[in-house]
Amino acid sequence: MTGLIHCRTLRIAWGQCDPAGIVFYPQFLVMFDTATGELFARTGLPASAMRAKYGIVGMPLVEQSTRFLIPCRFDDEIVIESDVAEWGRSSFKVRHRLLRQGELAVEGFEKRVWAAMDPAQPGKIKAQAIPDEIVKSLSDASGTTAVAP
Repeated sequence: MTGLIHCRTLRIAWGQCDPAGIVFYPQFLVMFDTATGELFARTGLPASAMRAKYGIVGMPLVEQSTRFLIPCRFDDEIVIESDVAEWGRSSFKVRHRLLRQGELAVEGFEKRVWAAMDPAQPGKIKAQAIPDEIVKSLSDASGTTAVAP
């Protein structure tokens, strides 16, 4: 069963493109990062509230992959579908599918870690277990399971 899929629609801006009017590939990583943030906000907690509630510094990226199938160009309207494809104890993999006119144009994933400051090593971070309520919220395909602030 698939969990919650977050969809984001946007129009490609000139500043995201190379001189040929095609999206410059690092821009997709920015789009994916933003989509991950929006997906996690669907729990009912924005990033700042998540940091405060759970004492995390964030969800640093540890692995990434992107496959380019169809070029996206200036002024194209695209849809990014994002969901958590895999949960570990302290890591998770977010899958992204970017559609242009309903056709798969770019697909990729981000593997991230739920991380907090390491009390034993000042200045360093360490992985923590992902709270069950976060996993439950983003595993609910209906999007109705929220996390209390």
